[in-house]
Amino acid sequence: MTTLTTAPLAPLLARLFDDADTRSPADDPALADLINDRDRLMRSKTDYFTFYERMKEQPLAVSRDTGALLYMLARSIHANSIVEFGTSFGISTLHLAAALRDNGGGRLITTEFEPSKLARAKANLAAGGLADLVECREGDALQTLRADLPERIDLVLLDGAKALYPEVLALLEDRLAPGSLIVADNADYAPDYLARVRDPGCGYLSVPFAEDVELSMRLH
Repeated sequence: MTTLTTAPLAPLLARLFDDADTRSPADDPALADLINDRDRLMRSKTDYFTFYERMKEQPLAVSRDTGALLYMLARSIHANSIVEFGTSFGISTLHLAAALRDNGGGRLITTEFEPSKLARAKANLAAGGLADLVECREGDALQTLRADLPERIDLVLLDGAKALYPEVLALLEDRLAPGSLIVADNADYAPDYLARVRDPGCGYLSVPFAEDVELSMRLH
């Protein structure tokens, strides 16, 4: 038995995923203009704040498969130091923290600029019995991840504003040892990021996973 598959976390995740399945930005008339301009906004380095602020009531959750992948990757590399960019309601955070628990402990730093989402994530972490493993940072990741980072980061999840993926990676890169993993959700919206991790000269081995996830490993 694992933390991921037993109470209190398993039923909590089931409820959160079921809730995410029933809610879609496309069903909210107030977000119609946003949805029509989604591709541009998600790729923009200047307008992403408006997009995500207006999406604050939407879970924007990872898929069940991606959640399971995060748990398996963190377990398989015996991660004890994880950084997450983009907390939302904390579904991915719960998977990563569960892996830390089953690895024997560790530290997960997660950062989110929407206060209401971070509050929900904190409540979910408490309900799942994992709050003691997670440090929640509120604000712009380009500021919150500039200091007080572990000497080595074993795994990174990028799931915030897609246009910022290259900048966030740059903040963390000198803490990534050979074998460290980076998971980028919706990576197709971050072409500059993909160009970097897929360039053999940049020190990564990178492959697409499923439809919209990029899995990269630091080589040196």
